[in-house]
Amino acid sequence: MRVHLCVVGRLRKGPEKALADDYLTRFDRTGRALGLGPAQVIEVEDRKGGGMAGEAALLRRAIPSGARICALDERGHMWSSPEFSGKLADWRDGGAQDLAFVIGGADGIDPALRAEAQDLMSFGPMVWPHMLVRVMLTEQLYRAASIQAGGPYHRV
Repeated sequence: MRVHLCVVGRLRKGPEKALADDYLTRFDRTGRALGLGPAQVIEVEDRKGGGMAGEAALLRRAIPSGARICALDERGHMWSSPEFSGKLADWRDGGAQDLAFVIGGADGIDPALRAEAQDLMSFGPMVWPHMLVRVMLTEQLYRAASIQAGGPYHRV
């Protein structure tokens, strides 16, 4: 199952980009044998100032046709790491060829796009900067693959 991070904003060179890239590399290496990955990041920027609706239009173009959509949203499900790992396995085993995680901009995800998502996921009731959410998601993807592989990264 190919994984796509469809995100608003460009992550410039710095510690957040280094962390996200490192976790994606780890995810690809660990997930390959499990049928997870490769993972890719598709960054979009609304240069015309269309707000959430403009961002949603760009995100829709970034999402592969037929992909299962999981939007990162504060109203979403708060899964434990093992539960998230199980979700990834369920989506993969259920036949999803492409999984798109959608991360909106500073104002969040347009309600119409959020309604199109099959799943909503939250990292808790706090609002996180969308660039940090990207790092947190890539870490959880690697952790999920590590859990499925029986690796030592995740400790109970």
